Order: sequence, then C-alpha cells, then structure tokens
Amino acid sequence: MAIFFHKDESLNALGDRILEATWAEFPDLARNQIALTWLVYDPPIVVNTGGALSAEEFWKHSPRGFSYRGIERIYPASVVKLFYLVALHEWLEQGMAQPSAELERATKDMIVDSSNDATSLVVDVLTGTTSGPELPTAPFETWKQQRNIINRYFQSLAWTELETINVNQKTWCDGAYGRERAFLGELMDNRNLLTTTATARLLHGIVGGVAVSAARSQSMMQLLQRSLKPDDLAADPENQVTGFLGAGLPLNAQLWSKAGLMSRVRHDAAYIELPNACPYLLVVFTEGVAHSQNEAILPFVSRQVAEAIAAL
Repeated sequence: MAIFFHKDESLNALGDRILEATWAEFPDLARNQIALTWLVYDPPIVVNTGGALSAEEFWKHSPRGFSYRGIERIYPASVVKLFYLVALHEWLEQGMAQPSAELERATKDMIVDSSNDATSLVVDVLTGTTSGPELPTAPFETWKQQRNIINRYFQSLAWTELETINVNQKTWCDGAYGRERAFLGELMDNRNLLTTTATARLLHGIVGGVAVSAARSQSMMQLLQRSLKPDDLAADPENQVTGFLGAGLPLNAQLWSKAGLMSRVRHDAAYIELPNACPYLLVVFTEGVAHSQNEAILPFVSRQVAEAIAAL
C-alpha cells in the first residue's frame, strides 16, 4: 500500500459513504468499475506554496488519505500526459532535451487541450523514437529499448506506487499503426496502465512544488489550472471540466487537473482548493463503455467530496 499518505478512520468513513452514495445514484456502475484516491491537506498546508519546502522536507509530511481500488492497474487515457509532462521537465532540467518554441507549444497543447498530436511530439522528444512502418527485428528491439526510457525514469524514483505502471505508449485518436501497433502487442498487453494512487503521488509532487524543481512545478501548475467560469466552459467544448470532477465544484473553487476520456474509460486527477476548507487532491478512474459516456458520475463524486471537505 502507498507510503506517502496515511489512513484515517474519519476519512475512511467519509470515503465509504461517498462510494455507497455513488453506487446508489448509479446502480449500473459495478464495484470494480471505479477506483479512487483522495488526499486531504490539513494545516500546516505543505502544498501550493510556490516550492517553499525542499523535496526532502516535503516528503517527510504524510497527508491523510483514502483509497478504494487505488492499486488496480487501469488504462489511463490522457491522464498519462501528466507523467510525460514531468518526464519532459526532468529531461529539460538535465539537458537531455533542448527547449524550443515548438516543444513549448506541444507541451502546452498536450495539457491544456489534451492534444494527442502534441503528445506524439513530446513522446518522440523524450525517447528519440518516431512512429512509422513496422521495423525489422533488430532495429525494433533498439526502438523498444529507447521507448521504455520513460518507464526507466519513473522506476528510478523508487516509489512503490510506481512499480506496476506502464507509460511507454502514445495516445491516439483512431488507434496505433505500424511499429506503434506492434509495440502494443497482439492483445494490447503493453498498453499504458496507471493506478489512482500512482497518479495521486505524481500530482502530489507537482502540487508540492517538488516535481523536478520548484520553478518547473510552478510551470506545470500553470498549465493544469482550469477555469470554472461558465462562459469559458461554453467557449471550449473540450474543456476537461464538463463531465469531469470540476463540474461538481462551486464556482468559487480553484482547480488544477488533467482528465482522460476514451470509449471505455472516463478519468480525472485534480487538486482542488475551496474557500475556508482544507485543500485536497482527488483522482477518480471509471471504466465501462456506458460509464465513459456518462457525464454525471465524476461530477457527482466530486460534489460529495466537496461537501464532505466543507464539513470537516
């Protein structure tokens, strides 16, 4: 189980109650079609401080948390872009990638608009690989080794939460072709896989200002911030708020998030600040064709959590 947060009886009771309310509201949502990790930041609050704490100091703090099926490996859709964002900043910090206007544009579009085309460029930069026709055996082995550099980076952090994840695939609109399809495996067994707890730990580090560096964490936070203003949402149908956790929040909340959606999953990973309440982090993954099209489930869960936080 995760070591970066600790269980808390009162939070466990609230979490169980929220899940029961969700299943009562959506009886077709099976118990194995939702996973959730929720962290509460009690005073003294160590997140969103602009990087006031060193990484060493920050990781000494253990927020209280609740998790349900938090270690289940689930296809993450676009939530994986959070991992590519952190990896890219690490590469830039270490001089393993060079900044450019085009890379900056792709990074912004990958997170702000969740562009798969932009993500393709970012993965190419991270790995030194490109998509294209199938390759002969030996060059393909080299290509696969290079593509797995992102996995090797996250394993090098030695976080137990990341031991079972896979983050070596591009995200697609229609699907993979050529060497990319071969890399997925005949049964798609090499597809991206994340857990809500692994995602929570990564986002916790970003919000804590210790992902790569304080300045780089701040830059990531700027890309993740979402507007809840109705006019802004109406102007952008792909806003990553409507149908996601942000839609369950009051308009005076502040939200930083990355959503994921495809034909079989609907996910969101968010850090949320409400007036006069403890800040919190919430990652919810839902699976199932019918549920992926349901824009009410994630906002319902989010509303329940926001009400619970306000009452804490």
